[in-house]
Amino acid sequence: MRQHFPVKENLKPANCIRRGFTLFNSQIKCMKKSVPLGRAFPTRSLLKILTIMKLTIFIILLTALQVRAHEVKGQNISLNVKNTEIRKILKTIEREGNYRFLYNYDLKGLKSKVDFSASNLSISTALDQLFTGNGLTYKLVNKNLVAVISTNAEENREVRITGKITGAENEPLAGVSIQEKGTSNGTTTNNNGEFSLTVGDNATIIISTIGFETQEVAIAGRTVVDVKMVPAVKQIDQVVVIGYGTASKRDLTGSIVKVAGKDVADKPNTNPIASLQGKVAGLSVVNSGTPGQAPDIRIRGTVSIGQVHPLYVVDGIFNDNIDYLNPNDIESIEILKDPSSLAIFGVKGATGVIAITTKKAKAGQVTVNFNTSWGTKKLVDKIKLANAEQFAMLFAEERAFDGITAPYDYTGLTANTDWIDAVTRTGNFNNNNLSISGSTDKNRFNLGLGYLSDEGIIKHERLKKMQLSFTDEFKVSKAIKVGIVLNSSRQENPYDATSVLDDARKVMPQVSAGTKQFYVKNPYGTDSLNMNLYSLLDVGLQNSGVVNPLLRVENEWNKVKSIEFRNVGSIYAEVGFLKYFTFRSTFYADISNLNKRQYTPLYYGYNPKTDQPQLYSQTTRVQEDDQTWRKYQQDHVLTFKKAFGEHSVTATGGFTTYYYGNFNRTGKVSQDIGPAGVPIPNDERFWYMSNGFEDPSTTSSTSSQSEYTTVSYLARALYSYRNTYFLNASFRNDASSRIPEKNRNQKFWAIGAAWDISKENFMQGQHIFNFVKLKGSVGVLGNQTASRLDGTPLNYPFYPNLTSGSNAVFGTNVYTAATEDYLANPDLKWETVSAYEIGVELNAFQNKLHFEANYFNRKTNDLMTYVDRSSIGLKNKLENGGSIRNWGEEISATWTENFSSDLRLEVSGNITFLNNKVLSLSKDLPTGYLFRSFQNNGSAESRTQVGHPIGSFYGYVVEGVYQSYADILSSPNASAVGAYGPGDLKFADINGPDGKGPDGKITADDRTFIGNPTPDFSYGTSINLTWKGFNLGIDMIGVYGNEVFRTWGSLESPFQRVNYPLEKLDRWHGEGTSNWTPILGQGHRFNYNGSTYNIEDGSYFRLRNIQLGYNFSKNMLSKLRVQNLRLFVNVQNLKTWKHNLGYTPEFGGDATAFGYDNAGGAIPVVSTIGLNITF
Repeated sequence: MRQHFPVKENLKPANCIRRGFTLFNSQIKCMKKSVPLGRAFPTRSLLKILTIMKLTIFIILLTALQVRAHEVKGQNISLNVKNTEIRKILKTIEREGNYRFLYNYDLKGLKSKVDFSASNLSISTALDQLFTGNGLTYKLVNKNLVAVISTNAEENREVRITGKITGAENEPLAGVSIQEKGTSNGTTTNNNGEFSLTVGDNATIIISTIGFETQEVAIAGRTVVDVKMVPAVKQIDQVVVIGYGTASKRDLTGSIVKVAGKDVADKPNTNPIASLQGKVAGLSVVNSGTPGQAPDIRIRGTVSIGQVHPLYVVDGIFNDNIDYLNPNDIESIEILKDPSSLAIFGVKGATGVIAITTKKAKAGQVTVNFNTSWGTKKLVDKIKLANAEQFAMLFAEERAFDGITAPYDYTGLTANTDWIDAVTRTGNFNNNNLSISGSTDKNRFNLGLGYLSDEGIIKHERLKKMQLSFTDEFKVSKAIKVGIVLNSSRQENPYDATSVLDDARKVMPQVSAGTKQFYVKNPYGTDSLNMNLYSLLDVGLQNSGVVNPLLRVENEWNKVKSIEFRNVGSIYAEVGFLKYFTFRSTFYADISNLNKRQYTPLYYGYNPKTDQPQLYSQTTRVQEDDQTWRKYQQDHVLTFKKAFGEHSVTATGGFTTYYYGNFNRTGKVSQDIGPAGVPIPNDERFWYMSNGFEDPSTTSSTSSQSEYTTVSYLARALYSYRNTYFLNASFRNDASSRIPEKNRNQKFWAIGAAWDISKENFMQGQHIFNFVKLKGSVGVLGNQTASRLDGTPLNYPFYPNLTSGSNAVFGTNVYTAATEDYLANPDLKWETVSAYEIGVELNAFQNKLHFEANYFNRKTNDLMTYVDRSSIGLKNKLENGGSIRNWGEEISATWTENFSSDLRLEVSGNITFLNNKVLSLSKDLPTGYLFRSFQNNGSAESRTQVGHPIGSFYGYVVEGVYQSYADILSSPNASAVGAYGPGDLKFADINGPDGKGPDGKITADDRTFIGNPTPDFSYGTSINLTWKGFNLGIDMIGVYGNEVFRTWGSLESPFQRVNYPLEKLDRWHGEGTSNWTPILGQGHRFNYNGSTYNIEDGSYFRLRNIQLGYNFSKNMLSKLRVQNLRLFVNVQNLKTWKHNLGYTPEFGGDATAFGYDNAGGAIPVVSTIGLNITF
């Protein structure tokens, strides 16, 4: 196509720079000759590129300052050339004189080769002779500027434009589509975001790329078009990860939610998913206050009695946790929820998928980023316990009810300790990250380094982590690229303080939390020395598991070395061929090792009653645990993508394998306690199994390992017609080594459809809806799970473990034998989930409103159940039996209001209604149901039974408190439960042995379902306000309708004397004093049965996160050679409104037992300040 620049008579020479014409004179060059895209940026080292960039900028600035228009005297031309392009002849004339020529480089006549001879000719005579017969003419703009044009009018109506496309942060964007509107004429930007295209002089170009708003730009006579793209605010235009590829959300039929990495990077959470709490409909996140502990995460309910947590896919590799990942390295997180999104993941897809993409280098940029945050953690919502005076009063009353009137001897017990304060502190949080990225046309790399120090609220609890990430992609040619991804971490795990809060609340406040100095014998030598000792407990009152937590923590916290190394990486090669095909092969590896060495030292405490020191820990021990995980994966995926007129197809097929191996070794050894024995030294150099001080007879060791492999074939097709009608289909065949050959291959599939109603003619002309899509999907998903009911994995479900202790008789001889743990089952297969979803997604009111609503239904079939039949004398079984249904609705909406260019408000919210019901269970279960029991000989029970939600709480219904013996006589007899009297809980008569209603007696048959740990609904809302450089974000979350089972303060062991919860001040201590809190007394075991007295409302509303930040203006930063600078303050978990007595209303667990408050799990308020700077 030929091009021509229209020329105006009043054109000034300086316009050459602004309008992008090719213009030369003998002194300066406004623009170099155009270089074809693809050869403009040869491969060079990064340093050389930077040098050239700096020189180029200098030359441009110098040129811009020196360009000026001036007149010159006439120039006569003398020249003699043979077979030379006219364009080169013009350049020669420019070099030898003062004339400058303005022309379109693509004019055909300029490329004509001629013989030209001139001797002292005027410029007009020379040009007439030169252009004759070559389709060119000229126009003298002024005395030294000549515009060369074509004699073909059509060619003059075309113009060649150039430009650069950049992103929101001025980064060059590669692969952006540039198309002349109404034609098929187009091109794409190169690695530096640059393009060139010949279009009509009055054309409009359409600029589009995934992840940004499409723009239309009128040329209007311009030849240089630089455009800054705006990130897509319409969620329908987002690019999302769909498993083995990416796609525009507009083209999909399922439910995928995308969260930008920047939304989790500046939050004080080591696990990035913890920051998503309340942000995604259908995603349940129950956090923990323990540093490094993963949250309990479930997507669309509890789908199994085994595996319920989602699959993580990080840059393509399958994983069950992401402990190694640095939140600052994350580009985006996608939550995949529906059948059409999950079927491609086969036996691991039923529980949902969280796909994480890490950062890659931006095109054409060299960027250095440093960010840091520092803050504090404080305990809030502390549980309320009796102080010393209240304890003494309540204990005296309890003794009086037991007939003991003599006052208790508190000799040596004179403190008034708040034991929760004694074991907690203000912890520090510090996170530092440095990243460097850069790219050329051929190569892109990104390097990230991170260091995290996260102190818990328990004394000496601290997680330390160092992380490294590296990605590099090299473009071998236009069609071939190879790359590597690596994430490595070294993690020092914190001292295990899980039980410290529970231990602390048990200790009576009269025990001192301070130390006293004693002169004692050195437990490691023969000398004596002064030592500061912590108090022991009054063993006459508190024993059997009640301990001084400070005594243990202060003497043992630094005697544990737990270090984990993890390396997760991949290498890949991708080949594009035949224009529409792409083949990608990737090899992944995830190798980690956790080594934990724990030393038990010798240390003293003092008896508070006698004020004498005692050797509390009397034997030194060493335990070492070494665990290794190896995971290998390979994916080979072929993708075909083509548009056929109004039809568009993206088809994917692949082959993948996955290997998992876990290898564990544990050893224990104690010191020689014989006459010649000496302790194992308190020196970490000796904290090994063979240390020279061990007693070989105490040495014990165990080991275990498990391995499995899956081999899979997969396929997916995405089809659209007129970008209005969409069809998605996916299929996967998984073969697993853990399943018997009969069912080794299982097939999973899904199909989805969507209709963009807003494209229909009948929607045109209305001004409310900008986009409306109806969608639905149906499919069968897989869940790879096998475990005992308590969650203990069965690594080889088809091959039962062997248990010893049996005998076999052969003739007259009896031999020791081993038997299978359960009957081998040749018919085993993985659980399947039949799921469907229907929904609507829309934008309205000029795209200010985005709304999405979905109804989902999931039925899990063939529950893999471990059937314990020992109670009826039969062999245990592992079999498929039973089903569970999860169903509900998800609604999410976002309103965006741009009041001005400086003021923007975004309000978003989501709510999830969730229902769960057990439809059937294995017919071989002796009881007909599954149960888990805890505390006080199993008084706290979770039951999974047909017709009820999974893991429901089970126990007695409390009607009140017996006020008198007359009240007892007028109530159903409860003696079958235990001895009882006035002040004890009154249980309701629910059922008799026949299950047909009250029978006038209180027995175990009256136990019933008393609570559901699954909320009726959960919700979250966010408010984000931006004004100039300031931005304010507020996140709020909540749940409603679930129950919490509180075990502390109500189901204590009969052998433990513990401190009283403050609510015991409202106890029954005489007729009419209380009708809920029973009489005090460990002897009243009647009240220690699980009942509604233990059940509390788990509903809550939390001010989850508040962040205020400021982004400094780019004009100011440019003087400092800084791209971006941001300061922010953040407060997390500022306030929780709740109804239960515990630290928090949220408690995780496993599939069949969750929602238990065991006096732990405190969630701190975290306050941080941060800095983010980019060069």
